[in-house]
Amino acid sequence: MTRRPGLSARLRLTVSYAGFLLLAGALLLAVVWVFLLRYVPDSPRGLLRVAPNRYLLVRVFAPAAATALAFLLVFGLLGGWVLAGRMLAPLARIADAARMAANGSLSHRIRMAGPGDEFRQLADAFDTMLEQLESHVSEQQRFAANASHELRTPLAISRALLDVARTDPARDRGELIERLHAVNTRAIDLTEALLLLSRGERRGFTREPVDLSLIAEEAAETLLPLAEQRRITLDVTGEITPTVGSAALLLRMVTNLVQNAVVHNLPAGGTITVHTESRHDASVLRVENTGHRLAPELVPTLTEPFQRGTRRVRADEHAGVGLGLAIVHSIVRAHDGTLDLLPRSAGGLLVTVRLPGTAARFTPEGGRLKR
Repeated sequence: MTRRPGLSARLRLTVSYAGFLLLAGALLLAVVWVFLLRYVPDSPRGLLRVAPNRYLLVRVFAPAAATALAFLLVFGLLGGWVLAGRMLAPLARIADAARMAANGSLSHRIRMAGPGDEFRQLADAFDTMLEQLESHVSEQQRFAANASHELRTPLAISRALLDVARTDPARDRGELIERLHAVNTRAIDLTEALLLLSRGERRGFTREPVDLSLIAEEAAETLLPLAEQRRITLDVTGEITPTVGSAALLLRMVTNLVQNAVVHNLPAGGTITVHTESRHDASVLRVENTGHRLAPELVPTLTEPFQRGTRRVRADEHAGVGLGLAIVHSIVRAHDGTLDLLPRSAGGLLVTVRLPGTAARFTPEGGRLKR
């Protein structure tokens, strides 16, 4: 937006300092003048000699007062210019950092020294904002690069299969179609996961009362055949756990957690426990599974997009697109909750989700909270 050029803040402060100093000097001289007029001694011979005394006082005092005011004006302008520059120096550093950030340099920090005054607080807040912006931009760039790589893979495979079908007419078309269908399904799953992740980041959903225990039961029923196929025991325990949010997103959150627990479990004989409970105005969901041991330094990276905790996935199962826990993390943040990942000493993972609770436990008809 175009703005008319105006006086700088430094010049306005300088004029303000000089004007205040000049006004204070004028008031002081006025007080002195009134004091002198009041205590000028009268002549013994009456008013004829009083007037000359006061006339002489005016002739002596007026030039001195004018000189003093002129000196105060010059001193106020010079001193005000210096003081205003020193006072505005921190703002100049913040403005320089803002211009650097606008040009794409987010790594610069002000790191202002000195006492914790308002300028220091503003600089620290600006540094914190720059740090968060840099982290967010780096995360988005890494996500875009990984997403491009993941999407390019199925497209490249599809092109290779189509090239084979075009150059080798004798090739079994049924096999090619099956492989193309599998690759296309993976690309669709990845695209839907990216859209869901974006939806969770935008928080563009309607909030309604839901019961996490019902959500957990539905997710477990959906994934029970996959767990039975791997001979994994899947248990759902807990109580009515009311919260407020999107039932569809929360169902995807629990489904991703249970599916992750199934896929990254022991080859056979593993266990999964899904537990819900209400605790201190919070709705808690815990998903605990057996599995291979995870390095502690690996666990914090599991919520990053396209990160997989282990590559020991059976060939007869869908390995996922690497967005399962990233989507869970996004949904939890969109619902103002927290997500904790803790590796089990015996192997596997304990995932704890805490969402804001609600006092409502039943519908007006007397039933449990609706999905």
